[in-house]
Amino acid sequence: MLQHVYERASQARYVHKLIIATDDRRIFDAARAFGAQVKMTRPDHLSGTDRVAEVASAEQAQVVVNIQGDEPLLDPAAIDAAVLALTSDPDVPMATLSKRIEHPGEIGDSNVVKVVTNRSGDAIYFSRCPIPYARDGGAAHYKHIGLYVYRRDFLLAYPTLPVGPLEQAERLEQLRALENGYRIRVAETDYESVGVDTPADLEQVNALFEPSLARTE
Repeated sequence: MLQHVYERASQARYVHKLIIATDDRRIFDAARAFGAQVKMTRPDHLSGTDRVAEVASAEQAQVVVNIQGDEPLLDPAAIDAAVLALTSDPDVPMATLSKRIEHPGEIGDSNVVKVVTNRSGDAIYFSRCPIPYARDGGAAHYKHIGLYVYRRDFLLAYPTLPVGPLEQAERLEQLRALENGYRIRVAETDYESVGVDTPADLEQVNALFEPSLARTE
């Protein structure tokens, strides 16, 4: 799975260097086995963003992308869309992605993070609860795609920002930025995120892979 993510990310137009960051020796060894550059990090990070910041502190890149290692169906074009959302506005320190929810069951699923934005496309809030509340019906709902792009200075400052009650309640690291007054630009995408968090998720991803594998035989 990790190799699939790595290979797909390498196809993005605006990603020029890939580093796998982990505090697990098993992941380190697996990444080295398929030729990836990998760095061990401290084991006490509160979030993936904190881990990425540790690695980025030793790099010179001015724009850093945080890609989740459990998304084997990652679309390289989605990465590029998130990068462009950040670089198109010099005042935005962080960007991410959203997709309109098509399956009603996802609206009430606490494992599917929802996001609402203002007219400029900046996030107002992220929640595991259904937002917005459709009092009269017909409201569009968008799920958050957990891929982040940061400007270097903001990313390096992120671990020093205080963790607020919203981040603690929702267990969503991106709320740290909003609680401390930073903007997050949200680009809409058609990419259907399939994160592998459970054995059932793995079965779903394997089933999606089978048709593509059959076509290559």
